[in-house]
Amino acid sequence: MIRLVVIRLLQLPLILAVIFGVTLTLAWFIPGNPLDRPDQSRPPVEIEQAMLRQYNLDSPWRFARSYVWNVVTRLDFGPSLQYRDQRVNDLINSGLPVSAIMGVAALFIALHVGLIAGAIGALRPGGVLDLSSVVIALIGVSLPTFVTGSVLLVVFGGLLQWAPIAGWGTPMHLVLPAITLAAAPAAYIARLIRLGLAEVLSNDYIRTARAKGLSPGTVLVKHAMKVAFLPVLSFLGPAAAATMTGSFVVEKVFAIPGLGEHFVNAVLNKDQFLILGLVLTYSTILVLFNLIVDVAYAWVDPRIELD
Repeated sequence: MIRLVVIRLLQLPLILAVIFGVTLTLAWFIPGNPLDRPDQSRPPVEIEQAMLRQYNLDSPWRFARSYVWNVVTRLDFGPSLQYRDQRVNDLINSGLPVSAIMGVAALFIALHVGLIAGAIGALRPGGVLDLSSVVIALIGVSLPTFVTGSVLLVVFGGLLQWAPIAGWGTPMHLVLPAITLAAAPAAYIARLIRLGLAEVLSNDYIRTARAKGLSPGTVLVKHAMKVAFLPVLSFLGPAAAATMTGSFVVEKVFAIPGLGEHFVNAVLNKDQFLILGLVLTYSTILVLFNLIVDVAYAWVDPRIELD
């Protein structure tokens, strides 16, 4: 296990280097000028050329060299070209905790709802609860987050007024965005658990456990759930990284000041420093979460060997 962790950590710089190269290439050819002002005006040509040289935006090679040097030596993602007088590090430090809190809440809801719905469907296949969970799961997977968020916003925020419509600052502001962000992962988890338990519960060792007089709950939790949970564990790696770094759509719908808003604005404004900083942050979190999932595999099922 230690060998796996060391190898994956040594691979991290190479992975980030490839992601950096692809992202820089795409960001460089985005239409527009990063020095454009909000009112669509342009600075004088002399000032624009001087600013381009100052930020190394006149050459992708100089920009890449200076950017990588600053990131490696000082972990500095540079200045934001559109958020005046702010560094990319400051924007990430302010937005990441907000997105992480929302992501943790969404993942908590998705995991519990998905496990319960999937277990009910597997224990009573073909029943009313099973069919209801399948229908709800299909709806959760099929509906885009902006539709789910808009419906929750109108019904529970506007008509019933059970939760704030938008904003951030209190626990109630977290409810609707977390539920919106949890809908699709919960549906996937429910489907994975239902299929996994349906297969595991038909195995011989489950019949033996039942023949010994163990209660259905003990058989489910101690014998079946561990094996059926493995596909869910694989899904949780990228799902956790995605939810904890923010959903662009959800944060826009509910006006949440997380990383999603910064990423959308960075692309629209061709803010290369902010685009690269956010992509590298997200990529690092994704790789680390996948590593955690691989290690957790061995803890959930010791029969699995990590090479």
